[in-house]
Amino acid sequence: MADQELTDLDDATRAAVLVEALPYIQAFAGKVVVIKFGGNAMVDEALSHSFAADVVLLRAVGLRPVVVHGGGPQIGALLAKLGKESEFRDGLRVTDAETLDVARMVLAGRVGADIVSAINQHDHVAVGLSGEDAGLIVATQRSEDLGYVGDVVAVNRKILDTLLRDQFIPVISTIGADPTGQAYNINADSAAIAIAEALGVEKLIYLTDVPGVLTDVADPSSLVSRLSAARARLLIEDGVVAGGMIPKVEACLAAIDAGVGSAHILDGRIAHVVLLELLTDAGVGTMITRTDGAGS
Repeated sequence: MADQELTDLDDATRAAVLVEALPYIQAFAGKVVVIKFGGNAMVDEALSHSFAADVVLLRAVGLRPVVVHGGGPQIGALLAKLGKESEFRDGLRVTDAETLDVARMVLAGRVGADIVSAINQHDHVAVGLSGEDAGLIVATQRSEDLGYVGDVVAVNRKILDTLLRDQFIPVISTIGADPTGQAYNINADSAAIAIAEALGVEKLIYLTDVPGVLTDVADPSSLVSRLSAARARLLIEDGVVAGGMIPKVEACLAAIDAGVGSAHILDGRIAHVVLLELLTDAGVGTMITRTDGAGS
């Protein structure tokens, strides 16, 4: 709900909104939630600022948010300006040394810095990190054909524990490094899963450009608000979940398999979508849990 919309409500309705949030605030107090920030929410200034406000509010009511982000469109735009064509294989950007330099610069120097700045306009609590900082993300090369594209080997959570204990919000750029110091570009969805697993989080949220899982892609009312992992796999097998939706659901399933309590696919084009999903009865996206009774 937009800030002005809340202001325009009558007193009783505003009070009801706050009371509705109370049990969720109580249930999630002290819990870590990892949010993978991407899609239109990242490139639309108004949505970016509403997201920043959401994250600060979650912290204020006792949750401990961690933001993980990529920046594929921004990397591609800068490469194009430099006259370098982007090449993809199986959805991953082929990353030579020059592309890696651009990725490091864009992710930490621009995208991450912009997110930190947006959050800190509300409260000075965001800290930008690269996966290279303090050995946070240990990576290994995925394949020679992809160049400096890496897979996460380990997450050293010590720096995150320190920041979360002191009530800071980590904002993580997904560049990792191997023990020799060689940097690698890491898929942000995969990095978010690894970080969520390392922290033992209650919830992992993916902000995307889709409303969630639809049983009929032409009918927004066919949104499935809650899925067990088993049913989600059946929807993929049956072709109900298809195309670009498959990797989103598979990322959620990988998170559940890694021990995350629940994984959420939310439409980042909706202002304050994180609050609507976590702190209201209805929710607005798709939540995938281990079983039908898991999660909340």
